[in-house]
Amino acid sequence: MTDTTGVWMYAVTDEPLADREAEAASGVAGERTRTVHEGGLTAVVGTVPLDGFGEAALARNLEDLDWLERIARAHDSVVADLSRQVPVVPLRLATVCLDDERVRELLTEHGEQFSSALALVRGRTEWGVKAFADRKELKQASAESRTEESGSGSGTAYLLRRRAQLAAQENVERDAAARADDIHDRLLRKAAAGRRGAPTDPALSGSHEWMLLNGTYLVDDDRAGEFRGEVDELGARFPGIRLEMSGPWPPYSFAGAERISP
Repeated sequence: MTDTTGVWMYAVTDEPLADREAEAASGVAGERTRTVHEGGLTAVVGTVPLDGFGEAALARNLEDLDWLERIARAHDSVVADLSRQVPVVPLRLATVCLDDERVRELLTEHGEQFSSALALVRGRTEWGVKAFADRKELKQASAESRTEESGSGSGTAYLLRRRAQLAAQENVERDAAARADDIHDRLLRKAAAGRRGAPTDPALSGSHEWMLLNGTYLVDDDRAGEFRGEVDELGARFPGIRLEMSGPWPPYSFAGAERISP
């Protein structure tokens, strides 16, 4: 490296990976990626100019959403290509070292963490599942359920049905949360690991639907079909709730790389 360039880190693996296998069509700076080896681990990296990717430049550029989207897509493209070849720990966006020696130091300092993460994600892929609710339909389904319990044909039954309708309006938030919990619990039974994130900001997602669940799940590759089937079944089970599945993705949510700093 030179005083004008740095090293952008994409991912770490413990599988043999020659430079020709690590090369991507284009990294975040249009560079060809390469490998740095240390202690049985291999980091896939790229040489980037510090005037665009140094500390000061990143502080400025990360405020530019168009720049950030473009760089994030390029970073993920490299990681996704690698993950189709070998198990990887994806590094968080903008992990930039001054030189290859610092990359080797990180591989040594965090060797145990990298090895544990690779053991967890090996043979597994990340999937995302979001649950969206139609508030009106949920209220109606809840009211109908309570109405069936109250019976029909009398003034008392009418009052009970009316009370059920009012209760459905009051309890829709609680009922929706309970259904989201149920969906998450059932998906966890089909996954090696899972976690729930905060609902996506509508300004970022472009959707104003009511999001009940924003989950990510680490699924054995040989059980991916079973997991998709469970998502389909759950989507049909709950009136007023729509499930949206995405993936497969590199295991960003389960590698713990956000704690690694250059």
